[in-house]
Amino acid sequence: MSAVYATFGLAPAMRAGSVLAGGGYQIHRDFLDFVVDGRPLLLSLSDLDAVSPLASDVPPALFTEQVRSLLLEGGALLPGGRYVLYGCPECADLGCGAVTALIERDGDDYVWRDFAWQTSEDVDLELNGYPGTGPFRFRGEEYRAVLRSLLDRPEPGRRRVLLIGARVALLARLAAVLRTIGVGADITRDAHGVPADELGRYGAVAFGHTVGEAERASVRAAFEAAGLEVGYVDARTPVLPLLVARIEHALDRSPAEQRRLARLVTADGEARIEVTAPCRVRLTAYRLGRLSRTRAREVFDGVLDAGLHRIPLDARAVGGRPYVVARTSSEVLVETADP
Repeated sequence: MSAVYATFGLAPAMRAGSVLAGGGYQIHRDFLDFVVDGRPLLLSLSDLDAVSPLASDVPPALFTEQVRSLLLEGGALLPGGRYVLYGCPECADLGCGAVTALIERDGDDYVWRDFAWQTSEDVDLELNGYPGTGPFRFRGEEYRAVLRSLLDRPEPGRRRVLLIGARVALLARLAAVLRTIGVGADITRDAHGVPADELGRYGAVAFGHTVGEAERASVRAAFEAAGLEVGYVDARTPVLPLLVARIEHALDRSPAEQRRLARLVTADGEARIEVTAPCRVRLTAYRLGRLSRTRAREVFDGVLDAGLHRIPLDARAVGGRPYVVARTSSEVLVETADP
């Protein structure tokens, strides 16, 4: 077996939630991705809508069990010494499919090998393996230090959004939708006097249309005084799927250089999308129709190779006040299109 070492680390990642056509929804999940030689492992696999077992909404006891399992301080969860590295973000059921690997000790080193897509306790490496992925050999001291640091830190809180403004219908509906997809949401008039430890629960702030510039500046000052970095969203546009997309983008704390969806620009009747790894991209145009009713049109849904892509925008999709949302399983970008 190769004695070449790979570096091991962890990085914040998320599975973006969304409101789907027809009233359905997709759950938001925050998790830690495995970083091998400076690159998230999930990006090296085929395009997957999956999360690691190190998710923020996993109960503390189960989270600790998952960490100790990766340290080989407990038994493997699957036969043959195989461990789940990524699973279904909705239910975590093996029947939905999971990326698994054999994890073993070799002296003081840890080795990950025989990566495969698995839907039952039996695995066929020839049929469902990931050729070219691994084996990875990690230095024991580095590997243990990274994972054991998770056991020493406080339990990660659920990501929440603070909605600023009067309890008008739009903010109330937005809060309900966010809670449906697994993102906590609270509504308040301002953040004046809120203790720093309470502000620290929020990853994003959305301002309602009734909030003036002075009030917005006051809220920003409160977070800055607490030493907290959050994303800010203008929630004036009454298009709930669009507001959810903007909030998901604001909640994304993954390193910019490690994202699949790098850029979205709309100009000259087309969307220009840059992706850093092959992945499925969905492009949806939203606009307000008569009586302020939301109109949505799917512009593109397909797998794109790494690079810059130009996708024509149908004039019917971008009429009126158009907004274009690009999504992968983990990132969301929003742009206003030329009418």
